[in-house]
Amino acid sequence: MAAACPAIGKVKETSKFSGGQSNPTFLLTTSAGNYVLRKQPPGKLLKSAHAVDREFRVMQALADTEVPVPVVHHLCEDTSVLGSMFYVMDFVEGDIYWNSALPECNSEQARHNMYDEMNRVMAALHNVNINEIGLTDYGKPGNYFARQLSRWTQQYRASELTKIEEIESLIAYLDNNLPADDGQVALVHGDFRLDNMIFAPRSDETASVRAVLDWELSTLGHPYADLAYQCMQLRLPATLPQAPGLAGLGREALGIPSEQAYVDTYCQRRGIDGIDNWNFYLAFSFFRLAAILQGVAKRAQDGNASSDKARQLGSMVRPLAQMATPLIQSA
Repeated sequence: MAAACPAIGKVKETSKFSGGQSNPTFLLTTSAGNYVLRKQPPGKLLKSAHAVDREFRVMQALADTEVPVPVVHHLCEDTSVLGSMFYVMDFVEGDIYWNSALPECNSEQARHNMYDEMNRVMAALHNVNINEIGLTDYGKPGNYFARQLSRWTQQYRASELTKIEEIESLIAYLDNNLPADDGQVALVHGDFRLDNMIFAPRSDETASVRAVLDWELSTLGHPYADLAYQCMQLRLPATLPQAPGLAGLGREALGIPSEQAYVDTYCQRRGIDGIDNWNFYLAFSFFRLAAILQGVAKRAQDGNASSDKARQLGSMVRPLAQMATPLIQSA
C-alpha cells in the first residue's frame, strides 16, 4: 500500500465490518485517517460475481455527477497481495439504516424526506449520461431483462441445493412474459436499497444521502430494474431479521409514501408518464434476490460465506418465491 497508494498513509490497524454478505469489507485506520478496503471473498467464485473491479470503476466514473459515491483511491488486481482482488476508498461518515420503517427517526417528516432523497438519487443515477462519464462499454445495450433472466437462472442453477417448486413456477412465468424491449438504457445500481446508502447524521435535518455503496451488480441496463427491486424490498415482511420490509405496516402513519406515490414521484423526476408491465418487473426482482441468496447459501455450504448469517439468509429463497406467487396470479 505504501508503494501503490501512498496518499492514504501508513496502515496502523484493520477491522472487519460485520454487515454485508458478498464482499468482505474492512476499516483501515491509517496515519492519514480512516479508509475502507473491500475485497473478493476467498475460494472458487461464480463467473462475473463479486466484481469489485466494476465497483471501483463505476464509483470513479460517478465522482463528478449528482450521484453521491465515496472517493476511490486504488484497485489491486494482483491476487497475490491479499489472496483476492481488492480496492480502497474513503470512509464516509454518516448513518446506515437496516430497517425500512426507520424506527430510529423521530418524525414522519424525517422518514418522508429520507424516502424522497432515495427517490431523487435513483432518478439522478438513471439520468446520468453514460457517454459523458466513460461507461459506454459498461454493459450490453438492449434486451436487458432477457439477458438478466438468463444470467440469474444460470447463477441459480449453479448454486441450487434442492428443487423448489415455487422457484420453478416463477422462472416459467418470467420466461413466458418477457416484455418487449423499449430501448431504455441507463446505468443501474443492481442492489438499490436503504442499507446500501450512507445518510447524513440524524442531527442533520437535510436527510441527504452522502454515499451509495455496493456497486458490484451495477451495469448498463433498464432503469425499472432498480425501481422494482427497491419496491420489492419494501414489500417484504416487517418481521424479517435481515433488512425488514414494510408489509403489514401503515406507511401513512410512518410518513413513508405508498408504492404508487413513490413510483409516480420517480416518473415525474424522469419525465415519463407511467410504467407498464409492473408485475413482471416486481416478480423478476423477487427471483433475482432469491438467486442471490441461493448463492449465499451455496457459499455457506462450501465454507466461503462472508457472514455467519449466510445460512439464515439462504432459508429465505423459498419464501421469496412464494411472495411472488400473487404477482404471477394477478398478471
